[in-house]
Amino acid sequence: MLNSFIKRSFDLIASTIALFILWPLFVVIAIWIKLDSKGPVFFKQTRVGLNEKNFEILKFRSMSVPSSAQTAGLLITVGLDARVTKSGAFIRKTKLDELPQLMNVWLGTMSIVGPRPEVPKYIACYTLEQKKCVLSVKPGITDNASIAFRDENDILGRALDAEKAYIEEVLPIKIALYIDYVKNNSFVKDIQIILKTISILF
Repeated sequence: MLNSFIKRSFDLIASTIALFILWPLFVVIAIWIKLDSKGPVFFKQTRVGLNEKNFEILKFRSMSVPSSAQTAGLLITVGLDARVTKSGAFIRKTKLDELPQLMNVWLGTMSIVGPRPEVPKYIACYTLEQKKCVLSVKPGITDNASIAFRDENDILGRALDAEKAYIEEVLPIKIALYIDYVKNNSFVKDIQIILKTISILF
């Protein structure tokens, strides 16, 4: 109970400060996206969160609208994907496309650290026990799985069947890391993951 209170307090304070500091960067990215291609600034997608409740995750749009991942039916991005815009290629590579999730954190649907939220299609690949465990905490912007698979797009780009490779090879490892986080999480470990994420990005 105390750990949950500390975690939520940290999330709220950190996301508020980050949004206040980063808003000029948000504006610059938004203008670049609008100048680069037609469509909205933000990309919204249904993900599965705490207690299997769906929510809309926010990202800066990095793909052209007519052939977005949802429209095309492909829910993962691989290799040199033709759907990715010029601005999108940069913000995806630098992870700047993930910044709007700070708003998800502020609203309480996500945490800064926690298992990455999946789309319902891939949650269906979980066993009942895995779902019960992983979805017992709020999903996060970063975690050990995000760090381990920071080059996931490139990895899947080398597979003959990217979606099959994701479901059969990548997802099981991610789930194992998610479960390890849920069973052993602490505020100190969250700080360590945040620092590790920042060090990798820069």
